[in-house]
Amino acid sequence: MGAEAMMQGRSMHELGDMDALTLRDRLASGALTATAVATAALQGIAARDAAIGAWATVDETVVMAQAGMLDTYRQSGRPLGPLHGVPVGIKDIIDTKDLPTGNGNALDHGRRPSDDAVLVARLRAAGALILGKTVTTECAYLAPAQTRNPHDAQRTPGGSSSGSAAAVASGMVPLAVGTQTGGSVIRPASFCGVVGFKPTFGLIPRGGVLRTSRRLDTVGTFGRTLEDAALLADALAGYDRADPDTVPAAAPRLLESARSEPPVTPQLAFIRTPAWTSIESDCAAGFSELTAALGGACDEVELPGIFAEGAIAHRRIMLAEMAHNLRHYAARGADQLATETRSAIAEGGEVSAADYLAALDWRETLYAGLEEVFERYDAIITPAAPGEAPIGLESTGSAAFNVLWSLTGVPAVTLPLLSGANGLPVGVQLVGRRHDDGRLLRTARWVARQIATMA
Repeated sequence: MGAEAMMQGRSMHELGDMDALTLRDRLASGALTATAVATAALQGIAARDAAIGAWATVDETVVMAQAGMLDTYRQSGRPLGPLHGVPVGIKDIIDTKDLPTGNGNALDHGRRPSDDAVLVARLRAAGALILGKTVTTECAYLAPAQTRNPHDAQRTPGGSSSGSAAAVASGMVPLAVGTQTGGSVIRPASFCGVVGFKPTFGLIPRGGVLRTSRRLDTVGTFGRTLEDAALLADALAGYDRADPDTVPAAAPRLLESARSEPPVTPQLAFIRTPAWTSIESDCAAGFSELTAALGGACDEVELPGIFAEGAIAHRRIMLAEMAHNLRHYAARGADQLATETRSAIAEGGEVSAADYLAALDWRETLYAGLEEVFERYDAIITPAAPGEAPIGLESTGSAAFNVLWSLTGVPAVTLPLLSGANGLPVGVQLVGRRHDDGRLLRTARWVARQIATMA
């Protein structure tokens, strides 16, 4: 075996533990080829996914053809994209022209889109290796799918981006894309012990993504590190005139911001939120220790009582818009939909116009209250979930700690900094001001480093 072959073999063995930035740099330097990375990734899926069920579709022929094209491109000497050769998993509600997109439901099984979603086109332009489609719950709602938690197969991985979180957590792929309407990025990232980033509403365009709720649907990213999640978000972010909720603005440069040093010590607001009534005792104890360790950099802040309206408003908006956007499934074959999906469409159809419009008003009313917090604090710190991933696969767990931030459109990130009574991961969620995603990521990195030095 030659020196290059030996180097490639070692790298293939190490791929499951390699973060995306390290992998990207090794690909850029020529220490690895896209073909070697693709081969290793496919071997990892073959070895691990039977027990986890994170992937809806992986086509070896498509993957290896992409890898070959990426290697040919590199040999041309032209500049490489920021994700050249890095494997990415794509949630199966996001259109891919070379792979089926089934939206997690029987009615769309085998569906073949004619075009890539906007974000997939951006990934290809960045040189990413599209590894496959990750499992989603049905129509990105609550009905659990096949995926199991990589830490304990008897526990939920969360949802709806269950496959994306589990694929990253198990080392089958370094990066994955998900979506969040309620808690579908932050919750599974917490349960599976990876970084999940839900950017400001509208930062990443949604053309070619299954629409459940226009006012809430947000594309997010998963990675093993904060920097990895930022790297992927950088490749996806930006204006798309076909998505009315994106904004023409300069690129956010999230990775650069995440890596930068805060000019002064960040100040954090620990907020329990109305969801605190559902917190598990070990999670509550962990946050008491966390906030005490942060000392003078963290104050406890209480939100006004009106924030209890947030969960109600979120549910009304989500279900009313789901009823509108998914009614064609009920018309085509309601008996082929899960009970959870049918019930959501039915309940959403009963929301009155007056209640729906009032719920929309709550978005800005509550955000105005959050702005007062952000005038003094760099970020809010709060649980990502009530505790460890629950035992059982009949539910994806509670999104109670996520819906307020989805409703108000603020960026949120969860870091796997705590563990529960059973040694399973518990996420620490940080929340920032709208369109200040870089500052949020910079603050989150500071928090992670502070906790690491205290461990």
